[in-house]
Amino acid sequence: MKLSRTLLTTAAILALSLGSVQAKEVKKLGLAVANLQANFFNQIKQAVEAEAKTRGIEVITVDAKGDGPTQVNQVQDLLTQNIDALIYIPAGAAAATIPVKLAHQSNVPVINVDRNADGAPGDTFLATDSVASANAVCKYIIEKAGGKGNMVIIHGQKGTTPEVDRTKGCMEAVKANPGVKIVSEQWSNIWSQDEGFQIMQNMLQANPDVSIVFAQADALALGAAQAIKVANPSQKIALGGFDGDTAALEALKNGVFDVTATQQTQKMGRDAVANAVKIVGGEKVPPVQLLDATLTTKDNVAGFIANHP
Repeated sequence: MKLSRTLLTTAAILALSLGSVQAKEVKKLGLAVANLQANFFNQIKQAVEAEAKTRGIEVITVDAKGDGPTQVNQVQDLLTQNIDALIYIPAGAAAATIPVKLAHQSNVPVINVDRNADGAPGDTFLATDSVASANAVCKYIIEKAGGKGNMVIIHGQKGTTPEVDRTKGCMEAVKANPGVKIVSEQWSNIWSQDEGFQIMQNMLQANPDVSIVFAQADALALGAAQAIKVANPSQKIALGGFDGDTAALEALKNGVFDVTATQQTQKMGRDAVANAVKIVGGEKVPPVQLLDATLTTKDNVAGFIANHP
């Protein structure tokens, strides 16, 4: 009996010591961002760095400036700097899988944020439920236009997770309203305000009777609003965006456009760090973690300007 107790005690001590050896701590994170010119990605970056600082974790941030091959090189460099985990926002769809595969070859876990890598997902994926949120935005602008009219869609970067999901969600709203006809769709390269302006100008020239516009990012919506103002059409145009960018929220307050979906960018950044710590420490996390966005109009925008989620 005494021998059995001794063996059990020894086994318990050994298990505890092995557990403490296996439980790793995060000391350094790599953060690979698609494009820091975009307010949305900047908000996530700031939240990641702020959360990491409170935990005593170093963050090395790289900006691909919208270029996939550049990002691949940047991630390769990050992996030589002994990072414990990679927080990854793909710069595009084409080369999105490569950084994930490189990281996993180096036994570095990957936390994908906003965009997943089709065919090579990260250890977890944090994003907004873009399907449901885009559906809500498109439903709102269709209702504002009286449930009918000619509609155009200014897409984000083709093939990226948010572009695909926002298209899906919006099309669900369009299909529920047979009086709505999509007369034009165009894709942007970097979701920028300049692109929104140019695309909307072209769309209005080809389709001057447009009454509904869904721009898949607030920067695109701001550009579209500028083009509509310049064109000065006789009809009212319902215009929706997506993201809840800080500048766009101010514009929404001033009636520049009608509605957006405000994403929880601060929470995304904090959760990315928290998930990195959990994964490195040996905890299991869900493969996909979707957050809600809030339909935001002139009526409720003030709260988001004062305190962005």
